[in-house]
Amino acid sequence: MALTIGVDIGGTKVLGGVVDPDGTVVATCRRDTPAGDVAATRDVIIDVVKDLSAEHEVDAVGIGAAGWIDATRSTVLFAPNLAWRDEPLRDYVAKAVNLPVVVENDANVAAWAEFRYGAAADAEDSMVMFTVGTGIGGGIVLGGALVRGAHGIAAEIGHMLAVPDGHLCGCGRHGCIEQYASGNALVRFARAGAQAEPERAALLLGKADGRVDHITGPIVTAAAQAGDEVAIDAFTQIGYWLGQGLADLVQILDPQVLVVGGGVIDAGDLLMTPARQSYLDSLAQRGRLPVAELRAAKMGNVAGLVGAADLARR
Repeated sequence: MALTIGVDIGGTKVLGGVVDPDGTVVATCRRDTPAGDVAATRDVIIDVVKDLSAEHEVDAVGIGAAGWIDATRSTVLFAPNLAWRDEPLRDYVAKAVNLPVVVENDANVAAWAEFRYGAAADAEDSMVMFTVGTGIGGGIVLGGALVRGAHGIAAEIGHMLAVPDGHLCGCGRHGCIEQYASGNALVRFARAGAQAEPERAALLLGKADGRVDHITGPIVTAAAQAGDEVAIDAFTQIGYWLGQGLADLVQILDPQVLVVGGGVIDAGDLLMTPARQSYLDSLAQRGRLPVAELRAAKMGNVAGLVGAADLARR
């Protein structure tokens, strides 16, 4: 196969792209996501594919969607940010565009892109990726293939237990690592710090109009980059928990490479330095045994469409 189309579906945008076998994005097309309307969202995806395929000869379409995808890569079982419940997305789109279609979880396609073309491109056969955004997703590659599980919904790394009887998670459990190492956790830690020690959070509060409840993730990042102590502490806390989770995965899976991606990775060393330290500290008793190198993702906001396109090619 030569060119394929990848489509990355989020709660606010549908981003499609034509991708060549080297992972290069040849053309893109973006539309807003009508998240509350099932039929309209399907139609937007079809419009994006048709627009791209009208200008380029393509062989298949891959779709990455935030949600649980069934084992046959055809049905969206549940999407937390879209109105999809048992949605037969693959067959609907394939019929409309007259091309083969595969559907995959958004974190899986991003992980596949990093394995094939990004931060783990030098790995022979294994990697694990944490995607740190509002929540936490994950992707696992072993033996050169995505680990999808018996029902297609493996690698929900964000819902590993971190703190017994801890914060309530959206999944219904208490203490998931998503509640301690995600973008939402970053904001919660920063707000708590600003409330407790406002004198140390002068920069942070200044960027939030002096109101703790106005503190957002981008504000925490900007304040930390400017040297605000409370904002930096918030990154240190989520980095600690992220490192703990990564260490647990290494003990279980022993991959060649660990990759951290998602929106929070834009903070760079503010996140990666404490995460790397926590990760290595947690593995100290392994002594001289080799462990996976921890790396920041490289593919950025095209990871989803590039990974989906490559999976379609296969």
